[in-house]
Amino acid sequence: MLIERIYLNNPPLSNFNHIIACEKTAEAIAIDPFDADIVLKRAEEKGWTIKQIISTHEHGDHIRGNKELIAKTGAKLLAHKNASGKIKEVDTFVDQGDIIHVGETVKFEVLTTLGHTMAHLCLYAKDPEPVLFCGDTLFNAGVGNCHNGGDAGALYHTVIDHLFDLPDETKIYPGHDYIENNLGFALSREPHNKEAKELLEQVSKQTPDTRMVTNIKLEKKVNPFLRVHSQALISQLKQDVNQLVESPKEVFLALRELRNHW
Repeated sequence: MLIERIYLNNPPLSNFNHIIACEKTAEAIAIDPFDADIVLKRAEEKGWTIKQIISTHEHGDHIRGNKELIAKTGAKLLAHKNASGKIKEVDTFVDQGDIIHVGETVKFEVLTTLGHTMAHLCLYAKDPEPVLFCGDTLFNAGVGNCHNGGDAGALYHTVIDHLFDLPDETKIYPGHDYIENNLGFALSREPHNKEAKELLEQVSKQTPDTRMVTNIKLEKKVNPFLRVHSQALISQLKQDVNQLVESPKEVFLALRELRNHW
């Protein structure tokens, strides 16, 4: 599996686009193309042919480049079945457990990951090493908001009941570069989190183009939304949330609400 991560330099959105190619055939899939010209140019530089496009969800900054990239490549567009009527020109709707093949060597499993929107999916591959392309569901040190067609309760079940149990070594490729801001929020919740402090110091010296790729193991140490059992986090949260119900779901929902206004 060949992975090309492209930072679009479009703050405040700060999108990442991804192209994944088969080493054997050079066939590729583009994930959430924002700028079709940039994505196509990068693929051509690599000698890859974009045969498929997948939209993780229906928001404009994740589907903006679809039409132009289809026109220039003839690629087939895939999206979650719940995106019917929300994303135009979809050739194939997919659902939980469906397999997407890219060339001969790349195989993605579709994960239905509702919450940020109710038509969201992630792509997960086990080989040659586990990777997760997660759109706006799971971010580095954070999770997506639920402002535009989402549901925080559904996001909780997606993140805690499903993504939390992925192998620790699973690499995380989100749709945006929000890690520094997310770590700032994380430290506002757990001021004494040594790992979060060290990671913020590390990433503050990086540019988005050179941003590190985290994994599930690291996220469990620094991402407050994966730390809903942390007594340090819960104790701090009780100071800011009246009558907090001490359950993982209520902690998650309280964190999401605080993050909305942070």
